[in-house]
Amino acid sequence: MPEPSQLTIRQVADVDLDTILDFYESAGLGGDNRIDLQKAKALLKKITTYPDYRLYIATNEAASPVGTYALLIMDNIAHGGRPLAVVEQVAVASNQRGRGVGTAMMQHAMSEAKSTGCYKLQLSSHTRFEDAHKFYDKLGFTRHGYSFYVDL
Repeated sequence: MPEPSQLTIRQVADVDLDTILDFYESAGLGGDNRIDLQKAKALLKKITTYPDYRLYIATNEAASPVGTYALLIMDNIAHGGRPLAVVEQVAVASNQRGRGVGTAMMQHAMSEAKSTGCYKLQLSSHTRFEDAHKFYDKLGFTRHGYSFYVDL
């Protein structure tokens, strides 16, 4: 299992996008809706204009990509005006699962959220990802309420 010091977590660059799209596909994120690389580059350019929305990539000591996640820090009028953090699109390379990559990424997300004064960090996980649920339980996340959505 890699030590957190052996992983580098940094913001995503254009050169990372093809790998990230592979990670999403491998993790079952997005179904059959993989976007092409040019569209991904245009979206990343747009995302980088949002001050509190970041896409991260984790790389190992050989600088090989091993995981990714997105973090959104949301300003908030409730809860004393403290912001909240939302994690999305968590994916770890299939050959790296169970090796501490996800743990390092979630610790990074928690640290980023805490450093900006967030009162909580939340995420959702599809009901079919039972191993992920156990992983989040182990990290100290609390199962809370229900998640609702509507297809648009």
